[in-house]
Amino acid sequence: MSDRINLKGIKGFGYHGVFEDEAKNGQDFFVDLEISLDLSRASSTDDLKDTIDYGSLASLVVDEISGDRVQLIERLAGRIADRIKSGHPQIIKISVTVHKPMAPVSAQVSDISVTITR
Repeated sequence: MSDRINLKGIKGFGYHGVFEDEAKNGQDFFVDLEISLDLSRASSTDDLKDTIDYGSLASLVVDEISGDRVQLIERLAGRIADRIKSGHPQIIKISVTVHKPMAPVSAQVSDISVTITR
């Protein structure tokens, strides 16, 4: 299946991380979604019910970012992927990338991210 829905750079503020400073001060997180599914029906009907509402996906991602704290962005990515997949059985494959550009590491980096695929 080559049909995909992509959302890039969904921004949310959260308190995820291993260190106490991260739990106290929080930071911005960015999420990319790549969803594989059959869009043949939606491409012919032009009806929202035959695809997935992008706005609801974005809202779900922001809810997860701003929701319950996790220590690892691996866990955050997995929660997002599992929640989206469970609500949309037509999804064949989903990849969720969580970016943590302000991760507290000893080297200067422009971004740190984790991608989970289900």
